[in-house]
Amino acid sequence: MKKIISTTNAPAAIGPYSQGTAGAGLVFVSGQLPINPENEQFASNEIEGQTKQSLKNLQEILKASGSSFDNVLKTTVYLKSMDDFAAMNKVYSDFFKEGSYPARSAVEVGRLPKDALVEIEAIALLD
Repeated sequence: MKKIISTTNAPAAIGPYSQGTAGAGLVFVSGQLPINPENEQFASNEIEGQTKQSLKNLQEILKASGSSFDNVLKTTVYLKSMDDFAAMNKVYSDFFKEGSYPARSAVEVGRLPKDALVEIEAIALLD
């Protein structure tokens, strides 16, 4: 059975989708923009700050589902520019433990919602 995941500790969906869904022992977290849920503004204009906020939002939705970064199987990182790949990686590595990194894809896209520099989605196991 599908369960909708929702928390006020991450930005509300900006379209007809859920922050996350869970079922069959998995949680799927929608792409997270670098929006601070307290003021609904970008946390930063730089890739480092935006990556950190996107991952914080992802973390809060995982927490609301009963999961965590330790259970993430796969992430997808959408970047406005691959020139930001190294800086994004540096921040990303602060959130995941070495030796248990999830599988990941990172792609450059033409444009992200609200002209963000990064958006990150995840699939994780439920605890």
